[in-house]
Amino acid sequence: MLKPVALAALAASLSLPICPAASAEPGTHNGTWSVELVTESGLCNARYSYALAIREGQVQLVSGSAGVRVNGHVGADGLVGLSVSNGTASGTGTGRLQAGTGAGTWKVSSLCSGHWTARRSDTRTAQAE
Repeated sequence: MLKPVALAALAASLSLPICPAASAEPGTHNGTWSVELVTESGLCNARYSYALAIREGQVQLVSGSAGVRVNGHVGADGLVGLSVSNGTASGTGTGRLQAGTGAGTWKVSSLCSGHWTARRSDTRTAQAE
C-alpha cells in the first residue's frame, strides 16, 4: 500500500540519540541485521521485512527501494541513531541492539506507527586493523 513510506519507517525505526558508552567494544554490532516492522496503527501495510548492514558503527540499508536515504550510526552500547528520508516522508523511533537481537518502536509522522524487532542474520564481521 504505502511501501515507500514503510521503507522510511524501517530506517527511522531504529532512531535514538547517540550516547557514548565505554562498556562495549567498537564493532560489537557489525554484520547484517534482519529487521521486521509491525504496524500497530495508521496507513502502512501490516508487516515489513528489510536488511541493514552495520560496519564499524555505520548503518547502511541493504534491501530497500530506490529513493530511500539512510544515514546512521550504532554506538558501542547498542543505541542506534538514524536519519531517514524518502521523498517527503520521514520518521523517528527508539530502540537498542543487544548481542544478536534488538527491539523498539517507530513512527512516520501521522501516517503510521508500530514496533520493530531485529536479529543478526550473519556472524559479526572482523575488524580491520
